[in-house]
Amino acid sequence: MHIYGPSQLQGPQSISAPHGARPAQPMTRPEAPQIADEVDISEAARMIEQVQQLPDIRADRVEAVRQQIAEGTYETDEKLNIALNRLLDEIG
Repeated sequence: MHIYGPSQLQGPQSISAPHGARPAQPMTRPEAPQIADEVDISEAARMIEQVQQLPDIRADRVEAVRQQIAEGTYETDEKLNIALNRLLDEIG
């Protein structure tokens, strides 16, 4: 059926060509290439993994600092000057 505007309708059309039905042909799919998944882990990711495996607290370093504080050798003029310079650099 063709519709030409709101007031002009044509009746049903025949099934002959070009509207003829074709016999169904079985679909054949082309052979898909084999796709293999692959994962590459970057060197940065490997380093991050190693860092994550480190303990949160370095007990040996904490003990060494505690010992220096107890002996009075932790706070030296040199360390205080370095800390003060870094603070001033941050403040601007």
